[in-house]
Amino acid sequence: MSNNIPFEIQAEIFKRLPVISLIQIRSVCKAWKFLIDSDDFIKNYSGQMQYLLARIIGCSHGLLCLYGGYQEGHDGPLSGTCRAVLWNPSIRKAVAVAVPNVADMTIYETGFGFGVCRETNDPKIVKITHINMRGHRESVTCIPWQVEVFPLSTGAWRSPYTSNLPRNSIEFDYDNTVVIYGMLYWLATDRITADGGFQSYNNLIISFDMTSEEFREVNLPDSLAHQSIDEANNLVFRVWTMTDVVPKLFTKLFTIDIPYNVSEVYVTGFRKTGEPIIDSLPRHPEWTGSLAVYEPCSNSINSLGIDGRDFSHYVYSYIESLLLL
Repeated sequence: MSNNIPFEIQAEIFKRLPVISLIQIRSVCKAWKFLIDSDDFIKNYSGQMQYLLARIIGCSHGLLCLYGGYQEGHDGPLSGTCRAVLWNPSIRKAVAVAVPNVADMTIYETGFGFGVCRETNDPKIVKITHINMRGHRESVTCIPWQVEVFPLSTGAWRSPYTSNLPRNSIEFDYDNTVVIYGMLYWLATDRITADGGFQSYNNLIISFDMTSEEFREVNLPDSLAHQSIDEANNLVFRVWTMTDVVPKLFTKLFTIDIPYNVSEVYVTGFRKTGEPIIDSLPRHPEWTGSLAVYEPCSNSINSLGIDGRDFSHYVYSYIESLLLL
């Protein structure tokens, strides 16, 4: 390489190599070692673009979908490009996916879902872009949703098979998403404006079929459809189960009474035996959040010894698979 390519070009190539490769080639010759060790090279080294995979979109069929919050190339409200990664820890293989037209959060908001089609085993990423309700409520009813689907088999973003998009008054809670048997479920809120401008909010669930690519609304019982009320002025957390029938049936399993030293809990998943795994927010700011298991029979909360920042834990059901092989 050194005999055929000018040294200036070699230096530009080195700037784009990962750190581990630079460490290895330092021992090839003195000129390369001197270049890589120089203050100017270290100062100007950019390496491969590093995308911070800031959150987990979902987990299905042994695949994790990770998403980076870094955006590049913004020159408009829908011009940013981000990076998602599909990762199979079992076979140690990952596939990067470019995510175009990501909202900059000022006017629009972009959310995601991930699952695997139960008929074709094709992993799919769902991207939903809509008006930012918190900052532009007056435009909610006139700007339609934009939905795109990325099937890994085609390697390209496209529109879903059907056009039955959610109503513009619905706002998704993208942090509360589950995928079960090829169906994505989001917790959502429907903003209803009555005569006189009075607004009310109803909770509901929005589903997305990974096979037919159809959205559907799932109505909640009255006690869940409206804002929850603390029982006897004590903060509580109610756990319900949904039966996969038509219409959906909901059954309350139990109520979690939050201990005095915890200000808030969030159910992140369930053990095989049915006990919920919770992420807790401590009442004292100097304490860290932790994962724990709630025991319904004894009404006790037992720590798993896994600590971290407040609500920074992700818990998913995981099975090994050969997808991405």
